[in-house]
Amino acid sequence: MPSIYTRSGDSGETGLLFGGRISKADPRAEAYGSTDHAASAIGLARALSADERSKSILLDAQRDIFMISAELATDLSNRQLMLDTFRTVSNEQVERLESTIDALKAEVELPPKFIIPGASVASAAMDVARAQVREAERRVVTLKERGLLPNESVLMYLNRLSDMLFVLARYEDRYLPFDIITGQPPKSDSQ
Repeated sequence: MPSIYTRSGDSGETGLLFGGRISKADPRAEAYGSTDHAASAIGLARALSADERSKSILLDAQRDIFMISAELATDLSNRQLMLDTFRTVSNEQVERLESTIDALKAEVELPPKFIIPGASVASAAMDVARAQVREAERRVVTLKERGLLPNESVLMYLNRLSDMLFVLARYEDRYLPFDIITGQPPKSDSQ
């Protein structure tokens, strides 16, 4: 097995996919690092869920995020090489997320009050993943603002993914009473 450590990042730089080095504080490293966090958080949610449908949806999202990470970790000068090697996120994946959101929403009644994450371990992990995807989205917005995001489907995908994770967490808890989902005490008969 090759060595895990390379020492090449000891000076605060990291390598890009297909060549080139940047600071670990570069907005591109921040962006693809945040997608790595998101993929790991989604993996935790997948591991904690007992629902096979949820697990499948989450695994698809992880695969998409790896495509996004590859794209974000590639210097624009090497974009064509990346396109020749990997698929990229497109409007098709965005539309797939929208269909998933619509299908899940048809099976879930949302409570009339604000939802406090933590009704179940799996839904709490999905909410953590959602928050991490929102962070990744903010990092990708920085790339867009700096002219470093040639594929705007990445931003649309991350936006829909966070929405989907919100609905999926509610789907995960679909059989729980609203007072548990909202963190509110149940109404007593005298109220």
